[in-house]
Amino acid sequence: MKVFMIASAMAVAALMSSVAQSAEIKKPECIAPAKPGGGFDLTCRIAQTGVQDQLAKPMQVTFMPGGVGAVAINQFNTTRTQDPNAIVAFSSGSLLNIAVGKYGKWTENDVRFLATAGADFGAVVVKADSKFKTLDDLMAEFKKDEKSVVVGAGGSVGSQDWMKAALLLRAVSKEPKKMRYVAYDGGGDAIAGLLGGSIGVYMGDVGEMTAHLETGSMRILAVMSPDRLPAPFDSYPTAKELGYDAEWTIMRGFYMGKNVSDNAYKQWVDAFEKAYKTAEFTQIQKDKGLMPLNLAGSELDNSVKERIAELRQIAKEAGLIK
Repeated sequence: MKVFMIASAMAVAALMSSVAQSAEIKKPECIAPAKPGGGFDLTCRIAQTGVQDQLAKPMQVTFMPGGVGAVAINQFNTTRTQDPNAIVAFSSGSLLNIAVGKYGKWTENDVRFLATAGADFGAVVVKADSKFKTLDDLMAEFKKDEKSVVVGAGGSVGSQDWMKAALLLRAVSKEPKKMRYVAYDGGGDAIAGLLGGSIGVYMGDVGEMTAHLETGSMRILAVMSPDRLPAPFDSYPTAKELGYDAEWTIMRGFYMGKNVSDNAYKQWVDAFEKAYKTAEFTQIQKDKGLMPLNLAGSELDNSVKERIAELRQIAKEAGLIK
């Protein structure tokens, strides 16, 4: 009889725990802090589709444009700091904004970084007939004079595209602020500038280069990933393996309000970790042009904070912040 009562009590406790846990996430929502159609939208769609089997209800995508994420991080530090239902999309650009203070008083310690959606990586790109046949050729030119090569990308000074070039210069002890840099309105304009001869090097992203490389008009000198990438990019060396400490991971992921309960946070972490193990999630990443980068929970939170600290240091060295 006692055994039966103990077993019943344990079953009830387990049921109550399960009910309490499932009660946390009632209305799953992904906040895309921009207008529809951009990278944040893509990030939320990956979560919406890739994690749907791990949640009790379908996920809603809500758009919250303003300040490239500033409006969203402000809301999740004021009225929604404890919201267990919502996750907010972020990118490496968001991390850079935090590093240089573009979100005002809000820093990396004011959110809980949750999980990644995938990644892209920086690429050092030249015309097919460029005099720079290898990354060593380019770096040798930079060593002579930071101004000897005109670099361009689809972002202003201080943007993540500019940061890629800054890292290359920093790797050979040269000053990024002396670089000749042309800022274009987007990657397409920058590529046109490269092919037209206005710039000598384009700091692009690996994912966007797939279609262009098939034309034979451009070459990748190196990718800025930590390790060699899978096909069709496995033939390209990384800057690191060539001896240059220049890595740029274009991370896409999600954060939550800093006061969200540990239980709700763990539920979301578990949902992503289970999704990562499925073939469906891998296929969604591929379809969306991203490469696998599957981090969640404290592992991601620690990684992001280390990255922001590094970005803050680079920004100081480049004179972007004091």
